[in-house]
Amino acid sequence: MISHILKFIAACLVVGSVTAMAGQDENEKIAVSGAEKWLGIVDSGKYGESWKEAAEYFRNAVKQDQWEQAVQAVRKPLGKLVSRKMKSATFKTSLPGAPDGQYVVIEFETSFENKKSAIETVTPMMDKDGKWRVSGYYIK
Repeated sequence: MISHILKFIAACLVVGSVTAMAGQDENEKIAVSGAEKWLGIVDSGKYGESWKEAAEYFRNAVKQDQWEQAVQAVRKPLGKLVSRKMKSATFKTSLPGAPDGQYVVIEFETSFENKKSAIETVTPMMDKDGKWRVSGYYIK
C-alpha cells in the first residue's frame, strides 16, 4: 500500500514538473514575441514609443528623454537592420541589480548596415499588470 502511495506521489511530482516547464516554455515564447515587437519599434526609430512600451521598472530607471538620446546615439551609427536571429532565451527569476521576478534573457544575433555582427540582449520581465515588457536592452 505504501509503495502505491509513493508511486502516486512520484507521478504527481513528475506531472507537476512537466506542467511547470510547459508554462515556462510558454512564458518564454510570449516574452520573445513581445521583445521582437518592441525591437521593431526601436528599429523604426520610434524611441519615445519604445520607452512607453517598456516595463515600469525600465521607465522608473530611465527618463524618456534620456532613453531617446542614449538609444539614438547607439543605434543611429549602426544603420538599418539587415537581419536578426534569436540565439537563446533563458528564463530567470533573479538578475543582478534587479528585483526578483520573472525574466527572460534573450540574445539575438543581429546584423546592421554598418555593423555586420552584433549581439543584442533584450530582457523582458513580467510587469505588475501581468504582461511581458522589456526591462533591459544591450548591444555588444
